[in-house]
Order: sequence, then C-alpha cells, then structure tokens
Amino acid sequence: MATHSSSPAVRRLSGWDHDRLLGLAADHSTPLYVIDLDRVRENYRRFAAAFPDAEVKYAAKAHTGSAVLSTLLELGVDIECAAAGELRRSIRAGSDPNALQYTAVNPPDADLDCAVELAADNPGLTITAGARDTFDRLAARGYDGRVAIRINPGIGTGHHDKVATGKDAKFGIPYDSVPGMAESVRSRFDLVGIHAHVGSGVLQDDLDDHCRALARVAEMARAVGDLEFVDFGGGFGVPYREDEDPLDMGTVGERVRSSISPLEAEVVLEPGRYIVADAGCLLTEVNTVKEAPSTTVVGVDASLATMIRPAMFDAYHPIRNISAPERETRAVSVGGPCCTSADVFCTDRPLASPERGDLLAIGNVGAYGYELANNFHSMPRPAEVAIDGTDTRITRRRETFEDLVRLEQG
Repeated sequence: MATHSSSPAVRRLSGWDHDRLLGLAADHSTPLYVIDLDRVRENYRRFAAAFPDAEVKYAAKAHTGSAVLSTLLELGVDIECAAAGELRRSIRAGSDPNALQYTAVNPPDADLDCAVELAADNPGLTITAGARDTFDRLAARGYDGRVAIRINPGIGTGHHDKVATGKDAKFGIPYDSVPGMAESVRSRFDLVGIHAHVGSGVLQDDLDDHCRALARVAEMARAVGDLEFVDFGGGFGVPYREDEDPLDMGTVGERVRSSISPLEAEVVLEPGRYIVADAGCLLTEVNTVKEAPSTTVVGVDASLATMIRPAMFDAYHPIRNISAPERETRAVSVGGPCCTSADVFCTDRPLASPERGDLLAIGNVGAYGYELANNFHSMPRPAEVAIDGTDTRITRRRETFEDLVRLEQG
C-alpha cells in the first residue's frame, strides 16, 4: 500500500536547514530545542496512510508541548494520555475530553480523581487499567463508565529492555487472567476495549516479535468478545543510527493487518515516537576542547539535564557540527557540564573537528527529549522553538533561576 507521502521516511541531520538552525541559536541562545511542526504533520500523514482503517491516537507522553498537541488536534488526531497532567494539557490544547483515553499505570489517587471528575461531565472519556486494584479504586469512587483492560501479552519488543513493556509485569493484566478479569469488569463498568503496548522503538528486526505479540492480543480480544475497540498501542520506531533503515510503513501496515485479522472491533494505534522523534533537534554550543591521552573531549552547554536519553537508555543520537560540517573529521567524545561520567552524548565518534564556539546539533530528540529534561545541578530547562513553514515561534521560554526556586519555602 502506498504511503501517500513524498516526504522522506526519516529525516537525517543533514536534511535540516543549517543556516536556519544557526540563526535560531543566535537569536535564542543554547541549549535550544527545535521542533518542526511540518515534519510532525508529514510523519502523521505517512503513518495514517499505512493504517487507513484504524483510529490513530497520539501518545502524548512522547512530546506534550502545546504546539505539537494543537498541530495534531487540527489534523483530527485524538490523544492518549498516561497521566492526569497529560489529560489537562490535551484539554488545554483544544482536545474534546470525550475523545481522550487515559491509560493508567499504577495511577496515584490524585490522577484517578482527575480522570473520574472529567468523566462525570464527559462520559465519552475512556479509562484503561492494568490491575484489579485500579478497577477497585475506580469503583470506590463511584465510577461505572467506559473502561478498557490493559493486558500483558508476555512478549516485549523494542530498542531497550527498559521499554519492552509487553513482558514487564508492571504493565497489564497477566494474559491467562484476562477472561476472568473481563467478566468481573463487565459486572461493574462499561467494558469497551482491550489495550496492550508491546514495546517502543520497533524497527525491521523487531517486527516478527511485534506482530506475534499483536496476534496474541487480537486472539484474547476475540475470546473476550463484544468490544468496541482493540488498542494495540504504539512502539513503531525511527532509525536513530545513520546506517539503520526506516520502516516501510506500507509493509508494516500489511504485516499488522495480517497478524490481527479477523477482528470485528475497531483497531486503535498509538504512535508517539514515530510522529515526533525526527521532528526535533537539540542545538548546543561547544565551550571546551580538551586533548586527553585516550580521546578528545568536547564540552558543550547541553547536558543530561537537557537530554537524558543517552545516560538513561544508553541511547544513540546522531550529532553534527552545524558550524563546519565539511571540516576534517576526528574521533571525539562529547559531554556536558554535569558532575557525572554519565553526562556524555557520544564516545570516540567521528565528527567534523569541533572548535570552541561551534554549534552542534543532536538529532531525533523530538520524542522523550524535552519530556525528560530536568533540573540537575539547579540547571534551568532550555527554551524550545517551533518551526512552522516560514514562521518560527517560541513555544517554551528558557527557565530562569527564579523559576527553579519559586516553589521553595523556608
């Protein structure tokens, strides 16, 4: 099936407008996140074209910025939320609460209170739960509305064990317990769906396991029966490494449909990373170049407080010297100003030889980049700008020290 999109299936750092990035860094300082809303639209349209008969919900946790959420809402995309804050953000961006899906994982009381209160006035909202305790807590709040059961298919896939949720006991009802759980849930709530999420960052080599897990989910959905939808989650990846090929979404769509058919209920998919990852880059300035016996250390003003994925997941992110991409390359290690050896973006990687004052771009940070930014070392979080055609606007201002201490007392 054709994807009906002429945009490349993955955007490399070489595909960004370097002059524009240099101008943004000059105007807004660094570190600086850049999100390209045109690319968000392209990625969504390519994905939706591969699954023309499915409902696509954007997994907000990948990037909850209002510019991204509102852009997708304008395209008619509904939102899947994993926490109460994401419910509130989605509504603030213009979402109809009746179209939201709240997928709870060990939800705090305040989160459940928020979801139940929203559902009281918006009965179309769906609450997904993956533990008997969560259903009991919902019933104790007087909730008897729309629910979905999150199931654990026992198969996990993805780029790292920490995201292979399909085999992690934290996520979902154990597979063999689902029929009994469904009977209990139906006696207390309006059971409208089955939900599962197998893992994250799925590429071609993971597709066989991914489809095998989806087939188990579909099998259980058929056994439970009388469902409005079956939500197969997201997990479709993008190639972070330059030598990795992007998914052929037309082929992926055919593989997924073959794995889950026949299915009477509506198919729901929740892409997050696929929509936003390569729509974002992080700009950072070189402040130190140090020759050491084992490597050349390149110090930059971004850190694991700015973008933690390499430290947290041992994740690879492409890096490019935007100031001088044609300069002779040499192997360097790029790290930030945090007082830990984990604050490293790459080790001994060939890079156009950086000099103090050069601007580096770190690619594929649109998913779980700003979302995982933090204030380690009392570092203010960076600014974010959105590119929208020929326009550029600040979507998140740079934090100040006063922002960091505003909530402190005593």
